[in-house]
Amino acid sequence: MIKRAYNLSEHLKEGKVLVIYGARRVGKTTIVRNYLEQSNLKFKADVGDDMRIRRLFESLDLKLLKEYAEGYELIFIDEAQQIPKVGNSLKLLIDNIPGLKIIATGSSSFELSGMIGEPLTGRKNTLLLFSFSHSELSNYFSKYDLRQQIEDFLIYGCYPEVVLSKSRQEKISCIEELVNSYLLKDILTLDKIKSPVTLSNLLKLLAFQIGSPVSLNELSTKLHIDIKTVGRYLDLLEKSFVIKKINGYSNNLRDEVTSKCKYYFLDNGIRNGVISLFNKIEDRNDIGQLWENFMVSERIKKITYDELLPVQYHFWRNYSGKETDWIEIIDGKMTAYEFKWKAEKSRQKQAFTKIYTDVNYHVVNSENYLDFLL
Repeated sequence: MIKRAYNLSEHLKEGKVLVIYGARRVGKTTIVRNYLEQSNLKFKADVGDDMRIRRLFESLDLKLLKEYAEGYELIFIDEAQQIPKVGNSLKLLIDNIPGLKIIATGSSSFELSGMIGEPLTGRKNTLLLFSFSHSELSNYFSKYDLRQQIEDFLIYGCYPEVVLSKSRQEKISCIEELVNSYLLKDILTLDKIKSPVTLSNLLKLLAFQIGSPVSLNELSTKLHIDIKTVGRYLDLLEKSFVIKKINGYSNNLRDEVTSKCKYYFLDNGIRNGVISLFNKIEDRNDIGQLWENFMVSERIKKITYDELLPVQYHFWRNYSGKETDWIEIIDGKMTAYEFKWKAEKSRQKQAFTKIYTDVNYHVVNSENYLDFLL
């Protein structure tokens, strides 16, 4: 058992709904069921796909909801986004049954948050769960073991079932199943996308542009769709935990590029699965992109799980082509990072530190990266 970052007992409170978001197959159901098995609470667990449960919660019948929860200390609703008006029904339970605890999970933030946001204002705690982070894996593997498996993480990513698969073919099969059967399910079903082929092509374009500023006009031209549709698709992909948008940093200097964004995949395996590229490191020419995507996605996990002070993160680039991959601003203090697979001297540092003199600048490579992620 690989221990997850969250201890649910610390986040589960009486009078509040604990909402756990995350992409499909990252382990939301598993983390809750493991908690329930180890707790002494009398619980009831149901799934939003169950038509009987869906009708009950959609009815907003307080008498029936009370009968449903009677005698239980905790209610767990998995895939809660499948239930219309689920926020209103959960509010009725919380407000009318003293001491009751509720956990709801959902794989689609844009759908579930829309249904529970207003009804549960002040009545919920939220957690975001990703595929395995390096900090979670370090509870199971030694630092030596993590280093030995770094190429696997770069190629196959860190989804639980992928990490726990024994063979290369098993890992590839898992990723293909994730990409083809789960990845876009929420978007295609809940937002009624008219062209899944276009959405797939957009993902492929993003996969080949890791680490490069993205122009919505260029994407629009290549996909033969209007720019508003491109922006909407990108927003949906981010809200369903497939990609993450990173904005450029600027101090309002003329030479700084801020009109474009970068998009990273929240898991390397998904990125490689989108373009069906699982070659070994020595047989591919995108190791720089793989390394940057992995560093960014793992750092986002760490920031989220560590629950530090609010962290602003950006990239920086000027019109001369000089750039810094990752900037963090915490409590007004800036730290900059450059990602390089091989340990070599930075060629970008001077351009950045010449402008921003009061900054800590680091180069993260395959020799020192554990200090950055753990």
